[in-house]
Amino acid sequence: MKSEARRAKRRGVRRPPGEGERTFEGLAVSPGIAIGSAHLHEAGNVAVPERTVEAGDVEAERGRFEAAVQKSLRQLAKLNSKSSTLPPNVAEEIGFLLDAHVQMLSQSRLVRGVERRIVENRLNAETAVQAEIAAIAEGFAAMEDAYLSARVQDVRDVGARLIRNLTQTPYQAFKNLPEGSIVVSEEITPADTALMDPETLAGFCTALGGAEGHTAIMARAMGLPAVLGVAGLVGTVRSHDTVIVDGTAGRVIIRPTASTLESYEARRLEFVREQRQLARLAKLPAVTRDGVEVTLEVNIELPRELESARAVEAAGIGLLRTEFMFMNRDDIPDEDEQAKMLTEIVQGMEGRPVTIRTLDVGGEKLASALGSEADPGANPALGLRAIRLSLSRPELLETQLAAMLRAAAHGPVRILLPMIATVAEVREVRLILAKVARRLVRRGTRLPDPLPPLGAMIEVPGAALAADALAQVCDFFAIGTNDLTMYTLAIDRGDEQVAHLYNPLHPAVLRLIQFTTEAALRNRISVSLCGEIAGDPRFTGLLLGLGIRELSMSPIKLPRVKQRVRSIELAAATTRAHAIMDQSDQARISALLDDFNAER
Repeated sequence: MKSEARRAKRRGVRRPPGEGERTFEGLAVSPGIAIGSAHLHEAGNVAVPERTVEAGDVEAERGRFEAAVQKSLRQLAKLNSKSSTLPPNVAEEIGFLLDAHVQMLSQSRLVRGVERRIVENRLNAETAVQAEIAAIAEGFAAMEDAYLSARVQDVRDVGARLIRNLTQTPYQAFKNLPEGSIVVSEEITPADTALMDPETLAGFCTALGGAEGHTAIMARAMGLPAVLGVAGLVGTVRSHDTVIVDGTAGRVIIRPTASTLESYEARRLEFVREQRQLARLAKLPAVTRDGVEVTLEVNIELPRELESARAVEAAGIGLLRTEFMFMNRDDIPDEDEQAKMLTEIVQGMEGRPVTIRTLDVGGEKLASALGSEADPGANPALGLRAIRLSLSRPELLETQLAAMLRAAAHGPVRILLPMIATVAEVREVRLILAKVARRLVRRGTRLPDPLPPLGAMIEVPGAALAADALAQVCDFFAIGTNDLTMYTLAIDRGDEQVAHLYNPLHPAVLRLIQFTTEAALRNRISVSLCGEIAGDPRFTGLLLGLGIRELSMSPIKLPRVKQRVRSIELAAATTRAHAIMDQSDQARISALLDDFNAER
């Protein structure tokens, strides 16, 4: 027990006296166990700009404050909807808390006081909120009542929410954190995740989010244990509380007892040992028991993942997402900057192929640098995003293609187009690519000969059904099962209210994967699968049985998938895949797949 106390001290965690252990269930999105000290991103300090409002601007400032109030109410409504799925006693407790926050935003002393300070003192909204919160807290403290003192934190939480919504940018909250910190937040965006340092942070957990959302993908890519969709978490955890994040089981424990800490420390060490054992597979080939070679590549979100890709001996990068170049900035990177970043990645792979996807912003991957043209719109998933946005702004696409062509002079590159739906889109990009290549040649830029292959992501049902036609104009396919499943089933994988309905084993999704794969094989072009199921060993036998020989996944997933590949006999996998494709019931499909996996 003393050794555990010493370990806890080194991690900087503590369990306040008199506080009981609390366990929360959520979505297991990134495996591993993290034990550390809570950092409340939701309640993090936001720099408040202080300024005097001109007399003629007072009403506009009141309007800005009212907009922040309405946004805060919408956020609370979303949290309340999530809590309704919990056991009645827990939902009731959380409901009381959220109702109190709603009341504070509905013509309460807080709201009236802020409006008065804006009008009478001509303070900007952020400063007015901060001043009113301080005044309320001072008044409560003077009453020396334990219950009212506890309510001060609720007032501060509401004030912090208003300030965050007024200032819009809480990104700097991850800087200068103690090593081993665990971020606890209502929600973490992909842009937030991009700013996390795995060397500092141990893991994170949030009240909102789905298992297949972009934030979850980035967590897995960085190897950070994470649990999302944990209703009731925010408001229960205090800064510096000891927190355990079990990203494998989807569990979050706050203020754990000494025995719980000891148990989870043992599990954490076991997970680390298991990862080390899997790492020994790095030098071994990904070959089935009957001698069929499978290409295992990695999906890359950020340049810092290159080291992880090399460590697992990935055959290449099957999907390089270029959104990182546009995140957390107010301007668009020019051709030279993009070419430099892409070239470093291509050179870093030391001759192994790199598949670079053009910009896929829109919806959850909104890039503020693109301004109003990247506005999510009424329905982001169906709006101006991905290749549609790129073709609507040819100068943006031309810059990206030029940077990719320049990087391709330093190693093998393939160019991948997201959200393709028609043959015309691919043909239009081919014309732009040829135009860009001619321009680069005229200015003396070295280019590869021939130009890089051009491929389409198959993630829209219409593209899968038109795969034979698309194969005539594409050099390769990459099946993106995340969006393909979402669009096929009409389920937002990032919405925690329906995320449990997201199922890539739905017969319709499997038939679209099969149709696409067979079209590629008929037309003698390569086909890979780069969705999240590529990194799940449960699906490996099925995907190989359907004819896919190239899988791309998060680096952390590759060793376990390689282990599964080496245990599979392809002939048996093909037979089982055919049996599965004859089924129409999801439960039967799942049972057939699990039975096959149990036979190894």
